Amino acid sequence: MTPRDGTPSTPGARRTRATSGAGLDGIRFAFGTLTVLPVRVTRWDRATAGAGMLYAPLAGLVVGAGAALAGGLLLLAGASAPLAAVAAVAVPAVLTRGLHLDGLADTADGLGSGKPAEDALRIMKQSDIGPFGVITLLLVLLAQVAAVAELYGAGRWHGTVAVVVAGVTSRLALTLACRTGVPPARPDGLGAAVAGTIPTGAAVASAVLVTGVCAAAGSYRGLGGAVHHAVAVVVALAAAWALLHHCVRRFGGVTGDVFGALAETAATVTLVALALG
Repeated sequence: MTPRDGTPSTPGARRTRATSGAGLDGIRFAFGTLTVLPVRVTRWDRATAGAGMLYAPLAGLVVGAGAALAGGLLLLAGASAPLAAVAAVAVPAVLTRGLHLDGLADTADGLGSGKPAEDALRIMKQSDIGPFGVITLLLVLLAQVAAVAELYGAGRWHGTVAVVVAGVTSRLALTLACRTGVPPARPDGLGAAVAGTIPTGAAVASAVLVTGVCAAAGSYRGLGGAVHHAVAVVVALAAAWALLHHCVRRFGGVTGDVFGALAETAATVTLVALALG
């Protein structure tokens, strides 16, 4: 058979078109589920979900760039570093409809309840936020604003790069959480759709690639800056891994709320680690 454009249809050509289509569907899935950008998710199967979560750092790059743009514009307008930091932290919440922050709060309530997995998962599904969720949200947002303000205070470019790196790292934590062997806590929802969809080798390769890119982003400060940014990413991923391990042990697997908690944890630790430098 020959396609309408007149090019020969060979098995290799068909595989190339299939791979290209899967890649595009994966990108749509990543942006359609992880951001509020007007991207239509055309496929919702496990293959597409896996591709989408593999592209999650790309969505984080766009969100981080939006945050950096907001903070940078305020600095150019003469705003103080703390005010610019508030804008930089607010933009990711807006671009995700606050879903990751909501997931962080629900996960904190579930873990803080100290109840068995089934009861904890029921608490997490409730629409209200309990005391553990409120306290966790407050502390995380304060830490993010304080870290970004300190980075902006050290130099506009320090804060700009850090915000973008944090956005990418936070979504990379989701890629790693979707690797083979991580089970879903429920039979439905986002956790069930994406859990275990990414081969471990692909997840590790993505982590190495993204860490290298983040190190390159920090190389404007020389070799020390590159190492500092790479270490910040690794430390953030380690913190997200520790939380993931704890959630799997407590809940029996991952949920959409857990993914939100992982993203916010990785972003916060990245910013704090970069500010400490």
